[in-house]
Amino acid sequence: MTLASSKTSLKMAAFPRGVSFIAASMALLAMFLIFASWLLVSYPITSTVSEYISGVNRKIVLPAKDVSGSSLEQLTMTSNSSGVDNSEDAQVSIRSSVDKDSLRSESNKQLPTTKDSVDLRRNEIPEEPVQLPESSFGATEKKVSTSSSASSNASESNSVESGSLNSRKNGVLEKPGQLSESLSRPTEKKVDTSSSASSNTSENNSVDSGCDLYDGKWFYDPQGPSYTNSSCPIITQMQNCQGNGRPDKDYENWRWKPSQCALPRFDAKKFLELMRGKTLAFIGDSVARNQMESMVCLLWQVEVPKNRGNRRMHRWYFKSTSVMIVRVWSSWLVRQTNEKFDFAPKGVTKLHLDAPDDNLMELIPKFDVIVLSSGHWFAKQSVYVLNNEIVGGQLWWPDRSRPMKVNNVDAFGISVETILSALVTHPNYTGLTIVRSFSPDHYEGGAWNTGGSCTGKVKPLATDELVENGFTSIMHKKQVMGFELAVKKATNKSKLRMMDITKVFGYRHDGHPGPYRSPDPNKITKVGPNGKPPPQDCLHWCMPGPVDTWNELVLEIIRRDFEGHQNFP
Repeated sequence: MTLASSKTSLKMAAFPRGVSFIAASMALLAMFLIFASWLLVSYPITSTVSEYISGVNRKIVLPAKDVSGSSLEQLTMTSNSSGVDNSEDAQVSIRSSVDKDSLRSESNKQLPTTKDSVDLRRNEIPEEPVQLPESSFGATEKKVSTSSSASSNASESNSVESGSLNSRKNGVLEKPGQLSESLSRPTEKKVDTSSSASSNTSENNSVDSGCDLYDGKWFYDPQGPSYTNSSCPIITQMQNCQGNGRPDKDYENWRWKPSQCALPRFDAKKFLELMRGKTLAFIGDSVARNQMESMVCLLWQVEVPKNRGNRRMHRWYFKSTSVMIVRVWSSWLVRQTNEKFDFAPKGVTKLHLDAPDDNLMELIPKFDVIVLSSGHWFAKQSVYVLNNEIVGGQLWWPDRSRPMKVNNVDAFGISVETILSALVTHPNYTGLTIVRSFSPDHYEGGAWNTGGSCTGKVKPLATDELVENGFTSIMHKKQVMGFELAVKKATNKSKLRMMDITKVFGYRHDGHPGPYRSPDPNKITKVGPNGKPPPQDCLHWCMPGPVDTWNELVLEIIRRDFEGHQNFP
Protein backbone atom coordinates (compact mmCIF):
# COMPACT_ATOMS: atom_id res chain seq x y z
CA MET A 1 0.00 0.00 0.00
CA THR A 2 2.84 2.32 0.84
CA LEU A 3 4.67 1.54 -2.46
CA ALA A 4 1.57 2.21 -4.48
CA SER A 5 1.08 5.45 -2.72
CA SER A 6 4.74 6.37 -3.38
CA LYS A 7 4.46 5.77 -7.22
CA THR A 8 1.38 7.87 -7.40
CA SER A 9 3.12 10.63 -5.55
CA LEU A 10 6.15 10.55 -7.93
CA LYS A 11 3.95 10.87 -11.04
CA MET A 12 2.09 13.77 -9.55
CA ALA A 13 5.39 15.44 -8.69
CA ALA A 14 6.72 15.09 -12.31
CA PHE A 15 3.58 16.50 -14.02
CA PRO A 16 4.37 20.21 -13.37
CA ARG A 17 7.82 19.81 -15.02
CA GLY A 18 6.14 18.34 -18.22
CA VAL A 19 3.82 21.31 -18.55
CA SER A 20 6.75 23.71 -18.27
CA PHE A 21 8.68 21.82 -20.99
CA ILE A 22 5.76 21.89 -23.42
CA ALA A 23 5.15 25.56 -22.82
CA ALA A 24 8.79 26.38 -23.46
CA SER A 25 8.85 24.32 -26.68
CA MET A 26 5.77 26.07 -28.03
CA ALA A 27 7.30 29.44 -27.22
CA LEU A 28 10.46 28.54 -29.15
CA LEU A 29 8.40 27.26 -32.12
CA ALA A 30 6.38 30.47 -32.18
CA MET A 31 9.57 32.54 -32.20
CA PHE A 32 10.96 30.43 -35.08
CA LEU A 33 7.79 30.88 -37.16
CA ILE A 34 7.82 34.63 -36.56
CA PHE A 35 11.47 34.79 -37.60
CA ALA A 36 10.88 32.68 -40.73
CA SER A 37 7.91 34.83 -41.74
CA TRP A 38 10.00 37.94 -41.38
CA LEU A 39 12.68 36.42 -43.62
CA LEU A 40 10.14 35.52 -46.31
CA VAL A 41 8.68 38.99 -46.28
CA SER A 42 12.05 40.69 -46.35
CA TYR A 43 13.78 38.36 -48.87
CA PRO A 44 11.28 36.61 -51.25
CA ILE A 45 12.92 33.62 -52.91
CA THR A 46 9.97 31.85 -54.52
CA SER A 47 10.36 33.42 -57.96
CA THR A 48 14.09 32.76 -57.95
CA VAL A 49 13.57 29.12 -57.12
CA SER A 50 10.95 28.69 -59.83
CA GLU A 51 13.39 30.04 -62.42
CA TYR A 52 15.84 27.26 -61.65
CA ILE A 53 13.43 24.36 -61.21
CA SER A 54 11.85 23.02 -64.40
CA GLY A 55 11.12 26.44 -65.88
CA VAL A 56 7.48 26.16 -64.82
CA ASN A 57 5.20 29.20 -65.19
CA ARG A 58 8.11 31.33 -66.27
CA LYS A 59 7.28 34.63 -68.03
CA ILE A 60 9.48 36.97 -69.98
CA VAL A 61 8.05 40.41 -70.60
CA LEU A 62 9.74 42.28 -73.41
CA PRO A 63 9.12 45.87 -74.46
CA ALA A 64 8.21 46.28 -78.11
CA LYS A 65 7.08 48.88 -80.59
CA ASP A 66 5.20 48.53 -83.84
CA VAL A 67 6.57 49.89 -87.13
CA SER A 68 4.99 53.27 -86.69
CA GLY A 69 6.62 53.71 -83.30
CA SER A 70 3.59 53.19 -81.07
CA SER A 71 4.27 50.93 -78.09
CA LEU A 72 2.84 47.50 -77.78
CA GLU A 73 1.31 46.69 -74.42
CA GLN A 74 3.61 43.70 -73.98
CA LEU A 75 4.76 40.44 -75.48
CA THR A 76 4.58 37.49 -73.12
CA MET A 77 6.14 34.11 -73.79
CA THR A 78 4.98 31.40 -71.40
CA SER A 79 6.36 27.88 -71.15
CA ASN A 80 4.04 25.27 -69.69
CA SER A 81 6.45 22.36 -70.02
CA SER A 82 9.38 21.29 -67.91
CA GLY A 83 12.90 21.79 -69.17
CA VAL A 84 13.08 22.31 -72.94
CA ASP A 85 9.86 22.75 -74.92
CA ASN A 86 9.92 21.04 -78.31
CA SER A 87 6.15 21.05 -78.75
CA GLU A 88 4.53 22.77 -81.73
CA ASP A 89 1.80 23.80 -79.32
CA ALA A 90 4.05 26.26 -77.49
CA GLN A 91 1.93 29.36 -77.14
CA VAL A 92 2.93 32.89 -78.10
CA SER A 93 0.45 35.53 -77.01
CA ILE A 94 0.69 39.02 -78.43
CA ARG A 95 -1.45 41.83 -77.07
CA SER A 96 -1.28 45.18 -78.84
CA SER A 97 -3.29 48.37 -78.79
CA VAL A 98 -4.04 47.76 -82.49
CA ASP A 99 -5.00 44.08 -82.51
CA LYS A 100 -6.28 42.36 -79.35
CA ASP A 101 -6.67 38.95 -80.99
CA SER A 102 -4.15 36.22 -80.32
CA LEU A 103 -3.59 33.15 -82.48
CA ARG A 104 -1.48 30.09 -81.91
CA SER A 105 2.07 30.14 -83.20
CA GLU A 106 3.72 27.19 -84.91
CA SER A 107 7.09 28.09 -83.44
CA ASN A 108 8.85 25.31 -81.59
CA LYS A 109 11.89 27.35 -80.66
CA GLN A 110 13.33 26.29 -77.29
CA LEU A 111 12.63 28.67 -74.47
CA PRO A 112 15.38 29.44 -71.95
CA THR A 113 15.32 27.25 -68.86
CA THR A 114 17.64 29.08 -66.46
CA LYS A 115 18.12 32.61 -65.27
CA ASP A 116 21.44 32.83 -67.14
CA SER A 117 19.85 31.82 -70.41
CA VAL A 118 17.04 34.30 -69.82
CA ASP A 119 19.56 37.07 -69.38
CA LEU A 120 21.44 35.94 -72.48
CA ARG A 121 18.27 36.10 -74.56
CA ARG A 122 17.60 39.62 -73.30
CA ASN A 123 21.10 40.73 -74.18
CA GLU A 124 20.58 39.61 -77.79
CA ILE A 125 17.65 41.99 -78.31
CA PRO A 126 18.43 45.42 -79.79
CA GLU A 127 17.62 48.28 -77.48
CA GLU A 128 15.46 49.99 -80.10
CA PRO A 129 13.43 48.52 -82.94
CA VAL A 130 14.53 49.39 -86.45
CA GLN A 131 12.44 52.24 -87.83
CA LEU A 132 11.37 52.12 -91.49
CA PRO A 133 10.37 55.08 -93.65
CA GLU A 134 6.65 55.55 -94.19
CA SER A 135 7.23 55.62 -97.94
CA SER A 136 8.32 51.99 -97.82
CA PHE A 137 4.85 50.97 -96.80
CA GLY A 138 2.62 53.36 -98.70
CA ALA A 139 0.21 53.24 -95.76
CA THR A 140 -0.62 55.11 -92.59
CA GLU A 141 -1.78 52.30 -90.34
CA LYS A 142 0.07 49.16 -89.27
CA LYS A 143 -0.92 46.26 -87.11
CA VAL A 144 0.73 43.16 -85.72
CA SER A 145 -0.75 39.86 -86.80
CA THR A 146 0.20 36.25 -86.44
CA SER A 147 -0.04 33.44 -88.95
CA SER A 148 -2.37 30.67 -87.92
CA SER A 149 -1.05 27.17 -87.39
CA ALA A 150 -1.71 24.57 -90.05
CA SER A 151 -3.68 22.64 -87.45
CA SER A 152 -5.67 25.60 -86.23
CA ASN A 153 -9.38 26.02 -86.79
CA ALA A 154 -10.26 26.68 -90.44
CA SER A 155 -11.98 29.92 -89.51
CA GLU A 156 -8.75 31.44 -88.23
CA SER A 157 -7.25 33.86 -90.73
CA ASN A 158 -3.68 33.59 -91.89
CA SER A 159 -3.14 37.33 -91.85
CA VAL A 160 0.61 37.75 -92.22
CA GLU A 161 0.43 41.05 -94.05
CA SER A 162 1.94 41.43 -97.50
CA GLY A 163 3.02 44.94 -96.56
CA SER A 164 5.51 43.61 -94.04
CA LEU A 165 9.08 44.65 -94.66
CA ASN A 166 10.55 43.05 -91.53
CA SER A 167 9.93 40.16 -89.20
CA ARG A 168 9.69 40.30 -85.44
CA LYS A 169 12.04 38.36 -83.24
CA ASN A 170 11.30 38.31 -79.52
CA GLY A 171 9.07 41.34 -79.81
CA VAL A 172 11.20 43.76 -81.86
CA LEU A 173 11.85 44.36 -85.54
CA GLU A 174 14.94 42.87 -87.06
CA LYS A 175 17.04 44.88 -89.44
CA PRO A 176 16.32 44.30 -93.14
CA GLY A 177 18.66 41.73 -94.63
CA GLN A 178 19.42 40.18 -91.23
CA LEU A 179 16.51 37.81 -90.85
CA SER A 180 17.12 34.75 -88.72
CA GLU A 181 18.10 31.59 -90.57
CA SER A 182 15.42 29.82 -88.59
CA LEU A 183 12.73 31.50 -90.72
CA SER A 184 13.37 28.97 -93.47
CA ARG A 185 12.90 25.97 -91.20
CA PRO A 186 9.54 24.25 -91.62
CA THR A 187 8.70 23.97 -87.91
CA GLU A 188 9.08 27.65 -87.13
CA LYS A 189 6.84 30.62 -87.83
CA LYS A 190 7.61 34.31 -87.80
CA VAL A 191 5.40 37.20 -86.74
CA ASP A 192 5.22 39.94 -89.35
CA THR A 193 4.02 43.51 -89.11
CA SER A 194 1.00 44.39 -91.20
CA SER A 195 0.62 47.57 -93.18
CA SER A 196 -2.70 48.94 -94.30
CA ALA A 197 -3.50 50.79 -97.50
CA SER A 198 -5.89 53.01 -95.58
CA SER A 199 -6.76 54.02 -92.01
CA ASN A 200 -9.92 51.91 -91.90
CA THR A 201 -10.68 49.39 -89.20
CA SER A 202 -8.73 46.15 -88.99
CA GLU A 203 -11.79 44.30 -90.25
CA ASN A 204 -11.69 46.21 -93.52
CA ASN A 205 -7.98 45.46 -93.89
CA SER A 206 -8.38 41.75 -93.24
CA VAL A 207 -7.79 39.15 -95.92
CA ASP A 208 -11.34 38.03 -95.10
CA SER A 209 -12.82 41.26 -96.41
CA GLY A 210 -13.26 39.83 -99.90
CA CYS A 211 -11.59 42.85 -101.44
CA ASP A 212 -10.33 43.08 -105.01
CA LEU A 213 -6.99 41.31 -104.91
CA TYR A 214 -5.95 42.76 -108.27
CA ASP A 215 -6.19 46.46 -107.43
CA GLY A 216 -3.04 47.63 -105.67
CA LYS A 217 0.64 48.24 -106.22
CA TRP A 218 4.07 46.62 -106.01
CA PHE A 219 6.29 47.40 -103.04
CA TYR A 220 9.87 46.49 -102.24
CA ASP A 221 10.27 43.86 -99.51
CA PRO A 222 13.90 43.42 -98.37
CA GLN A 223 12.92 40.16 -96.67
CA GLY A 224 13.23 38.57 -100.07
CA PRO A 225 11.75 35.35 -101.48
CA SER A 226 10.77 32.22 -99.57
CA TYR A 227 13.30 30.09 -101.46
CA THR A 228 16.40 30.53 -103.59
CA ASN A 229 17.50 29.06 -106.89
CA SER A 230 19.77 26.75 -104.88
CA SER A 231 17.18 25.62 -102.30
CA CYS A 232 14.78 24.18 -104.90
CA PRO A 233 16.25 21.53 -107.22
CA ILE A 234 13.43 21.38 -109.78
CA ILE A 235 13.71 24.85 -111.35
CA THR A 236 13.88 24.60 -115.13
CA GLN A 237 17.27 25.89 -116.27
CA MET A 238 15.74 28.62 -118.46
CA GLN A 239 14.03 30.11 -115.39
CA ASN A 240 17.09 29.81 -113.13
CA CYS A 241 18.10 33.43 -113.68
CA GLN A 242 20.66 33.62 -110.86
CA GLY A 243 22.14 30.27 -111.89
CA ASN A 244 22.47 31.62 -115.42
CA GLY A 245 24.43 34.65 -114.27
CA ARG A 246 21.90 37.45 -113.92
CA PRO A 247 23.81 40.10 -111.93
CA ASP A 248 20.87 41.90 -110.24
CA LYS A 249 18.48 40.41 -107.64
CA ASP A 250 15.99 43.14 -106.73
CA TYR A 251 13.36 41.60 -108.99
CA GLU A 252 13.06 38.84 -106.36
CA ASN A 253 12.01 41.30 -103.62
CA TRP A 254 9.00 43.09 -105.07
CA ARG A 255 5.67 41.93 -103.67
CA TRP A 256 2.07 42.76 -104.53
CA LYS A 257 -0.09 44.71 -102.05
CA PRO A 258 -3.86 45.00 -102.71
CA SER A 259 -5.22 48.46 -101.92
CA GLN A 260 -7.91 47.44 -99.43
CA CYS A 261 -6.67 44.24 -97.79
CA ALA A 262 -3.72 41.97 -97.18
CA LEU A 263 -2.17 39.36 -99.42
CA PRO A 264 -0.17 37.20 -97.01
CA ARG A 265 3.20 35.75 -97.85
CA PHE A 266 2.83 32.19 -99.02
CA ASP A 267 2.32 29.91 -96.00
CA ALA A 268 3.30 26.41 -97.10
CA LYS A 269 1.91 24.75 -93.98
CA LYS A 270 -1.37 26.57 -94.34
CA PHE A 271 -1.63 25.48 -97.97
CA LEU A 272 -0.88 21.82 -97.21
CA GLU A 273 -3.42 21.78 -94.38
CA LEU A 274 -6.16 23.38 -96.51
CA MET A 275 -5.44 20.90 -99.30
CA ARG A 276 -5.12 17.85 -97.03
CA GLY A 277 -5.94 14.72 -99.02
CA LYS A 278 -6.56 16.73 -102.20
CA THR A 279 -4.94 17.19 -105.60
CA LEU A 280 -4.14 20.49 -107.30
CA ALA A 281 -3.50 20.35 -111.06
CA PHE A 282 -1.80 23.00 -113.16
CA ILE A 283 -3.09 22.46 -116.68
CA GLY A 284 -1.95 24.20 -119.82
CA ASP A 285 1.23 25.41 -121.50
CA SER A 286 4.81 26.11 -120.41
CA VAL A 287 3.64 29.07 -118.31
CA ALA A 288 1.52 26.58 -116.35
CA ARG A 289 4.70 24.54 -115.84
CA ASN A 290 6.43 27.71 -114.65
CA GLN A 291 3.72 28.24 -112.02
CA MET A 292 3.65 24.59 -111.00
CA GLU A 293 7.40 24.62 -110.33
CA SER A 294 6.98 27.79 -108.27
CA MET A 295 4.32 26.06 -106.15
CA VAL A 296 6.48 22.98 -105.59
CA CYS A 297 9.49 25.15 -104.70
CA LEU A 298 7.43 27.07 -102.12
CA LEU A 299 6.19 23.82 -100.56
CA TRP A 300 9.63 22.20 -100.78
CA GLN A 301 10.85 24.54 -98.04
CA VAL A 302 8.70 22.74 -95.45
CA GLU A 303 8.61 19.22 -96.87
CA VAL A 304 10.54 17.40 -99.57
CA PRO A 305 7.94 15.74 -101.82
CA LYS A 306 8.07 12.34 -103.50
CA ASN A 307 8.26 12.35 -107.28
CA ARG A 308 5.44 10.12 -108.55
CA GLY A 309 5.32 11.53 -112.06
CA ASN A 310 5.28 9.70 -115.35
CA ARG A 311 5.45 10.58 -119.04
CA ARG A 312 1.83 11.64 -119.02
CA MET A 313 1.97 14.04 -116.09
CA HIS A 314 4.26 15.46 -113.44
CA ARG A 315 3.17 14.52 -109.91
CA TRP A 316 4.67 15.61 -106.60
CA TYR A 317 3.33 13.96 -103.46
CA PHE A 318 3.55 15.51 -99.98
CA LYS A 319 3.22 12.61 -97.59
CA SER A 320 2.43 14.53 -94.37
CA THR A 321 -0.94 15.70 -95.70
CA SER A 322 -1.43 13.42 -98.73
CA VAL A 323 -1.41 16.44 -101.04
CA MET A 324 -0.60 15.93 -104.72
CA ILE A 325 0.62 18.69 -107.05
CA VAL A 326 0.12 17.76 -110.70
CA ARG A 327 1.06 19.29 -114.01
CA VAL A 328 -0.77 18.23 -117.19
CA TRP A 329 0.41 19.46 -120.57
CA SER A 330 -2.36 20.81 -122.81
CA SER A 331 -1.04 23.67 -124.93
CA TRP A 332 -4.42 24.78 -126.37
CA LEU A 333 -6.86 23.07 -123.93
CA VAL A 334 -8.98 21.92 -126.90
CA ARG A 335 -8.86 18.82 -129.11
CA GLN A 336 -5.97 18.74 -131.55
CA THR A 337 -5.21 16.39 -134.44
CA ASN A 338 -2.52 16.18 -137.11
CA GLU A 339 -4.28 14.08 -139.73
CA LYS A 340 -5.40 15.53 -143.05
CA PHE A 341 -8.69 17.40 -142.72
CA ASP A 342 -10.50 18.89 -145.72
CA PHE A 343 -7.95 21.11 -147.49
CA ALA A 344 -5.55 21.17 -144.53
CA PRO A 345 -2.75 18.63 -145.11
CA LYS A 346 -1.34 16.08 -142.66
CA GLY A 347 1.25 17.45 -140.26
CA VAL A 348 -0.35 20.81 -139.60
CA THR A 349 -2.03 20.98 -136.18
CA LYS A 350 -5.81 21.19 -136.38
CA LEU A 351 -7.60 22.71 -133.40
CA HIS A 352 -11.23 21.68 -132.92
CA LEU A 353 -12.29 24.80 -131.11
CA ASP A 354 -15.66 23.41 -130.00
CA ALA A 355 -14.29 20.24 -128.37
CA PRO A 356 -12.19 20.04 -125.17
CA ASP A 357 -8.90 18.16 -125.02
CA ASP A 358 -9.90 14.46 -124.80
CA ASN A 359 -6.77 13.42 -122.90
CA LEU A 360 -7.43 16.13 -120.34
CA MET A 361 -11.11 15.48 -119.76
CA GLU A 362 -10.67 11.89 -118.62
CA LEU A 363 -8.40 13.12 -115.83
CA ILE A 364 -10.69 15.89 -114.58
CA PRO A 365 -12.58 13.87 -111.89
CA LYS A 366 -9.26 13.11 -110.16
CA PHE A 367 -8.63 16.79 -109.36
CA ASP A 368 -9.95 18.94 -106.50
CA VAL A 369 -8.45 22.25 -107.64
CA ILE A 370 -7.46 23.16 -111.20
CA VAL A 371 -5.39 26.14 -112.32
CA LEU A 372 -5.71 26.75 -116.07
CA SER A 373 -3.13 28.51 -118.24
CA SER A 374 -3.42 29.12 -121.98
CA GLY A 375 -3.21 31.69 -124.74
CA HIS A 376 0.35 31.96 -125.96
CA TRP A 377 0.21 28.92 -128.22
CA PHE A 378 -2.35 30.70 -130.36
CA ALA A 379 0.62 32.58 -131.84
CA LYS A 380 1.90 29.29 -133.27
CA GLN A 381 0.95 27.64 -136.54
CA SER A 382 -2.41 25.90 -136.43
CA VAL A 383 -5.68 25.40 -138.31
CA TYR A 384 -9.01 26.27 -136.71
CA VAL A 385 -11.93 23.87 -137.05
CA LEU A 386 -15.41 24.81 -135.85
CA ASN A 387 -18.61 22.81 -136.44
CA ASN A 388 -16.54 20.41 -138.53
CA GLU A 389 -15.46 23.20 -140.87
CA ILE A 390 -12.11 24.92 -141.34
CA VAL A 391 -12.76 28.53 -140.34
CA GLY A 392 -9.30 30.00 -140.03
CA GLY A 393 -5.67 29.50 -139.17
CA GLN A 394 -2.56 31.05 -137.69
CA LEU A 395 0.57 31.26 -139.85
CA TRP A 396 -1.30 29.00 -142.27
CA TRP A 397 -3.94 29.88 -144.84
CA PRO A 398 -3.50 28.51 -148.38
CA ASP A 399 -6.25 30.48 -150.11
CA ARG A 400 -5.72 34.18 -149.57
CA SER A 401 -8.69 34.93 -151.81
CA ARG A 402 -10.95 33.35 -149.21
CA PRO A 403 -11.37 35.43 -146.02
CA MET A 404 -10.91 33.69 -142.68
CA LYS A 405 -13.91 33.59 -140.38
CA VAL A 406 -11.86 33.15 -137.18
CA ASN A 407 -8.45 34.64 -136.40
CA ASN A 408 -6.14 33.56 -133.58
CA VAL A 409 -7.59 36.02 -131.05
CA ASP A 410 -11.16 34.86 -131.69
CA ALA A 411 -9.99 31.25 -131.62
CA PHE A 412 -8.54 31.80 -128.14
CA GLY A 413 -11.83 33.21 -126.85
CA ILE A 414 -13.77 30.25 -128.26
CA SER A 415 -11.32 27.77 -126.75
CA VAL A 416 -11.73 29.33 -123.28
CA GLU A 417 -15.50 29.04 -123.45
CA THR A 418 -15.19 25.43 -124.65
CA ILE A 419 -12.89 24.12 -121.93
CA LEU A 420 -14.61 25.99 -119.10
CA SER A 421 -18.07 24.90 -120.26
CA ALA A 422 -16.82 21.32 -120.27
CA LEU A 423 -15.63 21.68 -116.69
CA VAL A 424 -18.76 23.33 -115.27
CA THR A 425 -21.00 20.71 -116.91
CA HIS A 426 -18.85 17.64 -116.21
CA PRO A 427 -21.03 15.11 -114.33
CA ASN A 428 -18.16 13.89 -112.13
CA TYR A 429 -16.30 17.11 -111.39
CA THR A 430 -17.12 19.13 -108.27
CA GLY A 431 -13.82 20.94 -107.77
CA LEU A 432 -12.60 24.52 -107.83
CA THR A 433 -11.32 25.86 -111.16
CA ILE A 434 -9.04 28.91 -111.13
CA VAL A 435 -8.52 30.57 -114.50
CA ARG A 436 -5.27 32.48 -114.42
CA SER A 437 -5.74 35.32 -116.87
CA PHE A 438 -3.47 35.93 -119.85
CA SER A 439 0.13 36.33 -118.74
CA PRO A 440 1.68 39.42 -120.36
CA ASP A 441 4.99 39.22 -122.16
CA HIS A 442 7.34 42.19 -122.42
CA TYR A 443 9.01 41.96 -125.79
CA GLU A 444 9.92 45.50 -126.88
CA GLY A 445 10.84 46.43 -130.43
CA GLY A 446 9.41 43.23 -131.86
CA ALA A 447 7.80 39.89 -131.03
CA TRP A 448 9.42 36.78 -129.59
CA ASN A 449 10.57 35.72 -133.07
CA THR A 450 11.30 39.16 -134.58
CA GLY A 451 13.93 40.62 -132.27
CA GLY A 452 11.80 41.66 -129.31
CA SER A 453 13.77 42.41 -126.13
CA CYS A 454 13.50 43.01 -122.37
CA THR A 455 17.26 43.35 -121.83
CA GLY A 456 18.32 45.53 -118.90
CA LYS A 457 14.96 45.72 -117.07
CA VAL A 458 15.72 45.61 -113.33
CA LYS A 459 12.66 47.05 -111.52
CA PRO A 460 8.88 47.26 -112.01
CA LEU A 461 7.36 49.97 -114.17
CA ALA A 462 5.98 53.02 -112.38
CA THR A 463 2.24 53.62 -112.70
CA ASP A 464 2.72 56.38 -115.28
CA GLU A 465 5.15 54.22 -117.28
CA LEU A 466 2.72 51.42 -118.07
CA VAL A 467 1.93 51.31 -121.77
CA GLU A 468 -1.01 49.21 -122.91
CA ASN A 469 -0.10 46.26 -125.08
CA GLY A 470 -2.84 45.94 -127.68
CA PHE A 471 -2.43 42.20 -128.22
CA THR A 472 -2.37 41.45 -124.50
CA SER A 473 -5.45 43.57 -123.93
CA ILE A 474 -7.54 41.91 -126.64
CA MET A 475 -6.46 38.42 -125.55
CA HIS A 476 -7.47 39.27 -121.97
CA LYS A 477 -10.81 40.63 -123.17
CA LYS A 478 -11.57 37.49 -125.18
CA GLN A 479 -10.62 35.30 -122.21
CA VAL A 480 -12.96 37.17 -119.87
CA MET A 481 -15.78 36.88 -122.40
CA GLY A 482 -15.24 33.13 -122.68
CA PHE A 483 -15.22 32.86 -118.90
CA GLU A 484 -18.49 34.75 -118.53
CA LEU A 485 -20.23 32.66 -121.20
CA ALA A 486 -19.12 29.44 -119.50
CA VAL A 487 -20.44 30.59 -116.12
CA LYS A 488 -23.94 30.85 -117.60
CA LYS A 489 -23.79 27.22 -118.69
CA ALA A 490 -22.85 25.74 -115.31
CA THR A 491 -24.87 22.70 -114.26
CA ASN A 492 -22.65 20.86 -111.76
CA LYS A 493 -21.43 21.75 -108.27
CA SER A 494 -17.99 22.89 -109.36
CA LYS A 495 -16.83 26.48 -108.82
CA LEU A 496 -15.17 28.84 -111.28
CA ARG A 497 -12.87 31.72 -110.30
CA MET A 498 -10.94 34.23 -112.42
CA MET A 499 -7.45 35.09 -111.15
CA ASP A 500 -7.02 38.34 -113.05
CA ILE A 501 -3.27 38.99 -113.07
CA THR A 502 -2.90 40.54 -116.54
CA LYS A 503 -2.72 44.22 -115.55
CA VAL A 504 -0.93 43.47 -112.27
CA PHE A 505 1.92 41.77 -114.12
CA GLY A 506 2.01 44.31 -116.90
CA TYR A 507 4.29 46.27 -114.54
CA ARG A 508 6.80 43.42 -114.14
CA HIS A 509 8.96 43.60 -117.26
CA ASP A 510 11.90 43.04 -114.91
CA GLY A 511 10.78 39.55 -113.88
CA HIS A 512 11.62 37.66 -117.09
CA PRO A 513 14.87 35.78 -117.76
CA GLY A 514 15.64 38.03 -120.72
CA PRO A 515 19.08 37.05 -122.04
CA TYR A 516 19.80 35.01 -118.87
CA ARG A 517 18.03 31.90 -120.10
CA SER A 518 21.16 29.80 -120.52
CA PRO A 519 24.03 28.79 -118.24
CA ASP A 520 26.49 29.28 -121.11
CA PRO A 521 29.23 31.56 -119.68
CA ASN A 522 29.90 32.93 -123.18
CA LYS A 523 26.31 33.90 -123.95
CA ILE A 524 25.54 37.36 -125.25
CA THR A 525 23.66 39.45 -122.68
CA LYS A 526 23.86 42.99 -124.07
CA VAL A 527 22.63 44.75 -127.17
CA GLY A 528 25.23 44.53 -129.92
CA PRO A 529 26.95 47.49 -131.64
CA ASN A 530 24.43 47.19 -134.46
CA GLY A 531 21.55 47.56 -131.98
CA LYS A 532 20.54 43.92 -132.27
CA PRO A 533 19.40 42.45 -128.92
CA PRO A 534 20.59 39.01 -127.80
CA PRO A 535 18.24 35.99 -127.90
CA GLN A 536 16.05 36.08 -124.83
CA ASP A 537 12.91 35.00 -122.99
CA CYS A 538 10.49 37.81 -122.10
CA LEU A 539 7.50 35.50 -121.57
CA HIS A 540 8.37 33.08 -118.75
CA TRP A 541 9.34 34.22 -115.25
CA CYS A 542 12.52 33.97 -113.21
CA MET A 543 12.41 31.68 -110.16
CA PRO A 544 12.24 32.90 -107.52
CA GLY A 545 10.46 35.96 -108.81
CA PRO A 546 7.07 37.49 -109.62
CA VAL A 547 5.57 34.11 -110.53
CA ASP A 548 5.54 33.22 -106.82
CA THR A 549 2.88 35.90 -106.34
CA TRP A 550 0.56 33.83 -108.52
CA ASN A 551 0.64 31.08 -105.92
CA GLU A 552 0.06 33.54 -103.08
CA LEU A 553 -3.11 34.47 -104.96
CA VAL A 554 -3.99 30.80 -105.52
CA LEU A 555 -3.65 30.14 -101.79
CA GLU A 556 -5.83 33.15 -100.95
CA ILE A 557 -8.53 32.04 -103.42
CA ILE A 558 -8.48 28.50 -102.00
CA ARG A 559 -8.58 29.81 -98.44
CA ARG A 560 -11.55 32.06 -99.14
CA ASP A 561 -13.37 29.23 -100.85
CA PHE A 562 -12.58 26.41 -98.40
CA GLU A 563 -13.12 28.53 -95.29
CA GLY A 564 -16.42 29.90 -96.52
CA HIS A 565 -15.43 33.43 -97.53
CA GLN A 566 -17.42 33.59 -100.76
CA ASN A 567 -17.11 37.31 -101.47
CA PHE A 568 -15.31 37.30 -104.80
CA PRO A 569 -15.24 40.49 -106.89
